[in-house]
Amino acid sequence: QLQLVESGGGLVHIGGSLRLSCAASGFTLDSYAIGWFRQAPGKEREGVSCIKDSNGITYLTDSVKGRFTISRDNAKNTVFLQMNSLKPEDTAVYYCAVAVRNMCVRSPYEYDYWGQGTQVTVSS
Repeated sequence: QLQLVESGGGLVHIGGSLRLSCAASGFTLDSYAIGWFRQAPGKEREGVSCIKDSNGITYLTDSVKGRFTISRDNAKNTVFLQMNSLKPEDTAVYYCAVAVRNMCVRSPYEYDYWGQGTQVTVSS
């Protein structure tokens, strides 16, 4: 059974850091693009960053450039999102998703499988 499980969320102060993990089971991540998305209350789901099988990286929103870094560890079948210099506007539920077509695009509808999400809250 194909499954994605996010972890690493939590409560952090402004300027703090968190490292999110997206662990896969039932399939291997190394052949697909993996995206991180986020959704704040009352807002649409927003693409954050994406990494392809070749390790090519695409930032899906300019607001995280220079602060967030996506990476993958194929041996662990896991993709990470290192988040530094966190701001209150980063508060959201963060999701990872698989694009079987190995394309990093902003639209969440182009991603085929999703995890359950992990809450990130940045407090002032």
